[in-house]
Amino acid sequence: MEIRGLNENCNHDLKNLFKGAAVVASIKPGPLAEFYAVLVAKGMRPEMARLTLARKIATIVLIVWKRGVCFDAHHLKPQTA
Repeated sequence: MEIRGLNENCNHDLKNLFKGAAVVASIKPGPLAEFYAVLVAKGMRPEMARLTLARKIATIVLIVWKRGVCFDAHHLKPQTA
């Protein structure tokens, strides 16, 4: 059996939820759409930019949940790698 992703017991529903959120966020005006547009403008393929956005949304959700803080768009920066 081939393991894809980080582990063999990933939550496909949650993964699809974040990917769907990235699709919506990439077309609705706001800081997440701006983040997506910057990635595409730098030459990243749109599907990879959406995946990066989905990962960013997942990270934001985890931080908000664990730390109990509010989302601050000023901390939304493109990845340096």
